Amino acid sequence: MKVALGVTGCIAAYKAAELVRRLQQEGIEVRVIMTRHAREFVTPLTFAALSGQKVITEMFGGAGREPANIESAIEHIAVATEIDALVIAPATADILGKLAHGIADDFLTTLYLASKAPVVVAPAMNVNMWEHPTVQANVARLREQGVRVVEPDAGYLACGMTGPGRLAAEETILAAVLQVLGSKRDLVGETVVVTAGPTCEDIDPIRYVTNRSSGRMGYAVAEAAARRGAQVVLVSGPTALTPPPGVEFVSVRTTAEMRAAVEAHAPGASIVVGAAAVADFRPKKVFREKIRRGRGKWELALEPTTDILKGLGEARNHRVLVGFAAETEDAVKNARVKLRDKKLDVVVANDVTQAGAGFDVDTNIVTIITRDGQTIELPKMSKLAVAHRVLDEVQRLRAARGAS
Repeated sequence: MKVALGVTGCIAAYKAAELVRRLQQEGIEVRVIMTRHAREFVTPLTFAALSGQKVITEMFGGAGREPANIESAIEHIAVATEIDALVIAPATADILGKLAHGIADDFLTTLYLASKAPVVVAPAMNVNMWEHPTVQANVARLREQGVRVVEPDAGYLACGMTGPGRLAAEETILAAVLQVLGSKRDLVGETVVVTAGPTCEDIDPIRYVTNRSSGRMGYAVAEAAARRGAQVVLVSGPTALTPPPGVEFVSVRTTAEMRAAVEAHAPGASIVVGAAAVADFRPKKVFREKIRRGRGKWELALEPTTDILKGLGEARNHRVLVGFAAETEDAVKNARVKLRDKKLDVVVANDVTQAGAGFDVDTNIVTIITRDGQTIELPKMSKLAVAHRVLDEVQRLRAARGAS
């Protein structure tokens, strides 16, 4: 694994040296990029000695480097294609603004635009700067773009003030990096069944009942589990998404088909994650021919579909069951009811009326509720990051169950 570590101009820049060491202990090769202001706090020699790699300090030729040439002119492209993640720690208010708005005026900001690797930023600054509406808007914009933001800790700051703004602990940043890299291989040898997307229930050959689910959350869970080493079976209703690499993909359309697929694969699974938005009702009668407008007023009678997760909960065994609760009001309250009634181990509640937490977006804002009484509120983050946090809770519960 290769990581590019961007260091920006902040008193916390010296802490990045320890982060280099921690990443190397995980077997990760680190390439350091320093902004011009970062060099006012720490010398490039420090990071070169720690990383064993040339430290990039200029976009082109500069002081202490050979004159600009074709190699240096496209070096950002070379680095962009070889890294598995871009980490910026500490990240100043200035760099957050540039990243959020696509400004590429040095090597680090140009690398950000040129790379398709996941990005982790760990802000550090004065408390007033961190709380400024512009900075918070830039942070929100980055999260919407899929950037993993490791929020600063609160405490006594170098400026003498107290409050949030201190660079997060190296352990916290390291954990975020390992998550986006998928380096946590704690599901090797496990089988995970994930449901995703909507199901469709026919009214006639033309029309059907369905919902707005895009499948993104379920696909993110499948990807996260696969990255962590699991054998993943993704049972998906109709979506426009491409299945993550390395998963077994089962395409279904109706609730009955999804139930059959889940029941076929669940016996061999240690974890089942029900992220699909399964249709709760289906037409009581399916018309063989298209219903024509000219027939006048008519009513559609509905009947409940089979509750797939509840069925698995009633046949409890070693499996860990995870459900999702997409709500429009009292999300946490309704999710707790779902946790109890369906005998789940974990339920993930989200209010789909919130911006960035509804349908057809790559982010989510959720609350994770567990059988042992934990309630974990997560800020807006990418659905892949949410998926990893959910799996973290699954593993915590399993460890506790094993210890007991």
